[in-house]
Amino acid sequence: MALNAKNQSWAQLRVGLTALFALAMLGVLIFFMTSNKSFFSDQTKLYTYFVSSGGISAGQPVRLNGILAGKVDKVELSGDLRPERTVRITMLVDDKMLTEIPVDSTAQVGSENLLSGRYLALLRGQSKTLVAAGAEIKSKVQPEIDDMKTQGLQMLESANSILAKVEGIVKQVEVGQGTIGKLLVDETIYNKALSITAEIDRLTKAINTGNGLVGKLIYDETLYTDVRKTLARVDTMVADVQDGKGTAGKLLKDPAVYDEARSAIAEVRKTIEALNAGKGTAGKLLRSDELHNQLATSMKKLDVTIDKINSGQGTLGQLLVNGSLYDNLNGTAREMQGLMKDFRANPKKFLRIKLALF
Repeated sequence: MALNAKNQSWAQLRVGLTALFALAMLGVLIFFMTSNKSFFSDQTKLYTYFVSSGGISAGQPVRLNGILAGKVDKVELSGDLRPERTVRITMLVDDKMLTEIPVDSTAQVGSENLLSGRYLALLRGQSKTLVAAGAEIKSKVQPEIDDMKTQGLQMLESANSILAKVEGIVKQVEVGQGTIGKLLVDETIYNKALSITAEIDRLTKAINTGNGLVGKLIYDETLYTDVRKTLARVDTMVADVQDGKGTAGKLLKDPAVYDEARSAIAEVRKTIEALNAGKGTAGKLLRSDELHNQLATSMKKLDVTIDKINSGQGTLGQLLVNGSLYDNLNGTAREMQGLMKDFRANPKKFLRIKLALF
């Protein structure tokens, strides 16, 4: 009996020790899960500033390019009046990770997805100088999740508005309103489409049977033969031209024609050069200032003469302007015509007058 009691006491002691050990391990686990400190590595404080906390709170992880580097120690108002430095976040970063953080690194709020918790993300810079204990990491401005949600809601509202408009259009189409509705509902348009299809079918059959111009173009061998003959003639003409036959062939192949053309071009060039040099009559007309002045003087005199004629000066001017002189001339002309008629009709009368004078 004494032995059984002793064994029972020992068993109870072991259960108690096991329970105490389990409670101690649970406390250690809870401490590690909630504590900002680590017993296995030394940590250094770093700081960063944001406009708002962005959902970051104490105890959340700090990651360097996705790798766990420490934890958030404090999130508090900084007292700074500058908006971009409203909230100060204190980080506890492992010393072994501190050697991997250049001074130009940046900090921003990260999230695994829209539903998971936040963390403080450090993006490694490229500077060769490393941060020191108590240094400040510059924050990187990024869109807040709430802003993204707001934008998403605005997009959804716009999409709903568009869908409502589309639904209205579909309803109009279903009742046959509008062009598309008539195309889908109106039987008249359907019947016209059927008639057009029937006409196209008849036209296709006519073409397949060789009727009509298009059918003959496709199926008539005579036309095909004529086209081949025409092509053969064209080929023969091209061959003759390449062989130097005919006028076109000589123009292309005969060196004499080429030489004559070159000599003609050379003559034209010489003539142009002579004109430019002021040689010959045409050259003097182009280059001589004296001749130009003479022509200008002559044109002025001619202009003065024309003005005088238009104003009625001189004989020509009177002829153009004086109506009585014009009438006298017409009368004289008529008398001359009458005299000529009398002379043709009775020439002897004029001869007798002439004899009497002698």
